[in-house]
Formats: sequence, structure tokens, C-alpha cells
Amino acid sequence: MSSISRFIYETMPSFDIAGYVLYLVIFLLSVVVYKLGFAKKLRLGQNIVIYAFLLIGCLMLTFLAFFLPVVEGLIVAALILIIYKIRLRLERKQSPTA
Repeated sequence: MSSISRFIYETMPSFDIAGYVLYLVIFLLSVVVYKLGFAKKLRLGQNIVIYAFLLIGCLMLTFLAFFLPVVEGLIVAALILIIYKIRLRLERKQSPTA
């Protein structure tokens, strides 16, 4: 079991609650990665469909998180995208606008 998954399962009072917490952590990190890297301005209905499929996909990622470092990978992806967005914003501020 990966380190964050093990930590969640060791600190939660029951295995059921730990599974839901792991699922919630994976879903929230997936939403952050989606918003930072891939999201565009869409209508409400389209957003609902995207997040519904994200909920379903995170169920599979939760099963994989027992043996693979899924949470750690999502954290690294989120950090890389945060750094990219900060650098992009700084470059846009410094470049002369024509």
C-alpha cells in the first residue's frame, strides 16, 4: 500500500470511513488537476457531465491507490501545474502588451 493510503487507513477509525476518505482525497486532487490543466469555460450541463465522469473514474483510481502511488502522483501533478500557472502569469505581467 502506498504511503498516503496507508496513513489514511491507519488513522481512520474504520476501513469503511478510510475508503471514503481516500476516494474523497483522490476526487479533490483530480478536480484540482483538471481545473489547473484542462478546464475550459463550459456550460453548466457540460460541467455536470464532466464531473460525473470524474466521479466514476476516481472510483477506479481509488482501487488502484491500494497498490500504486495514485495520491502522490496527483499531488506532484497539481504542484507542477501550480508552478506552471504561476510562471505563466508572471511572464504575462512582464511582457509588453501590444
